[in-house]
Amino acid sequence: MTLVDNENVKDIKIGFIGGGSRYWAQDFMCDLAKANNISGKVYLYDIDKHAAKCNETIGNGIRNHYENADNFDYIAVDTYEEALSGADAVVISILPGTFDEMEVDVHAAEEYGIVQSVGDTTGIGGIIRALRTLPMFFEFGEQIKKYCPDAFVINYTNPMALCTGALYKVFPEIKCFGCCHEVFSSQSLLKKILEEKLGLTDIKREDIKINVIGVNHFTWITEAYYHNIDLFPLYREYCLEHIEKGVPITYEITELNKHFVHNEKVKMDLFLRFGFMAAAGDRHLAEFCPRSWYLKDKETVENYGFALTPVSWRKSHLVERLEKRDRLLSGEEIFEMKETGEEGVRQLSALFGLDDFVTNVNLPNMGQIPNLPLGAIVETNARFSAGSVRPVFAGNIPKELKALIDKTVDIQELIMEAAYERDLDKAFIAFISEEQNTLDLKQSRELFDKMIEGTKEYLKDYFK
Repeated sequence: MTLVDNENVKDIKIGFIGGGSRYWAQDFMCDLAKANNISGKVYLYDIDKHAAKCNETIGNGIRNHYENADNFDYIAVDTYEEALSGADAVVISILPGTFDEMEVDVHAAEEYGIVQSVGDTTGIGGIIRALRTLPMFFEFGEQIKKYCPDAFVINYTNPMALCTGALYKVFPEIKCFGCCHEVFSSQSLLKKILEEKLGLTDIKREDIKINVIGVNHFTWITEAYYHNIDLFPLYREYCLEHIEKGVPITYEITELNKHFVHNEKVKMDLFLRFGFMAAAGDRHLAEFCPRSWYLKDKETVENYGFALTPVSWRKSHLVERLEKRDRLLSGEEIFEMKETGEEGVRQLSALFGLDDFVTNVNLPNMGQIPNLPLGAIVETNARFSAGSVRPVFAGNIPKELKALIDKTVDIQELIMEAAYERDLDKAFIAFISEEQNTLDLKQSRELFDKMIEGTKEYLKDYFK
């Protein structure tokens, strides 16, 4: 990596694990193409080499349609060594298993009356996903330690906290952080409220200054300001006005977005319960809370106005993405340079010395949240600057929230132990401890065994 005139960084090597991704990889390519002050090569490694080769072609083709979009070359490779040796940065974005396994994670429990809105982070589906995912991340951590121990590592894969923690488990010195965009939507909501109630204009999301605290997808905002305006009194007023019907949905509901829609009623209900703003989307927040609150049954879900995301939709949407990929490869469709809303490329630019800013990321607790265990992966603000990402002190978890968050952290640590030791008995204890599992012991065992059977192809080490 070469720094030139303190304005441009050249010859960056980025290793992309999961380089065949049909979503995150192409968004990353888009943001890289717009970052004219950095350049280099991206090495795409994926167990599906054909998918990586397709992204190689798509990435290298961007320059044919956009001026000054030739700053990165894309190379699909066969091995970790080729992708990672000497890398300045590593990006990890994988689908752990297939949607067939995820279908079991999310839908097997419906026979027992348990519905899940996402099933990729917490709850019983999140546990099973973690059991097959974490051994992959232990391997990624070992490979990064071997081939590029000084690289900055961005993880985009869920379950975010556990995947990021798995890398630190096998390589404690790794320079890794986990990125999630869920908090951004809460800043955007507060921006909207300011515009509606005070008539302000020209506000950017980043102008809403917040203190972020908690764990991924169960992150909370304990302070929110626009200049000297405390936004919580405005937000409370807004919640009281909209809690019955939810925030009006102003965009068109389509086949693409209807399974992700929500109207902020869960977020507002949690604020009125606890006095702090839950920062993630309703679909995620609901899964961390007692089942009777928001996920008791489909009628309760409908009352709170958020969608359950079926894996059947993910499968059909994958077909659409593959068709889109083929159109990009054939030239029938041109790569779209869009606003992705992601910050990964800006984070890398800051780490390479070209920026300095604060945003929310997932890092080991080094004391930024004093009343959570040291080493637990927590989500707070952090400062990105040349060569470092440093967590910003967030303070204690408020006592009103602590019991809910403590249980989440404890279960995550138990799952980490279960995966590291390949111990399904420990995993079952985590399974019966989840907020969404209100089954008796016999039913819990039946469901656990069914879900393990559904993902056993990825659990071979657990049965040795």
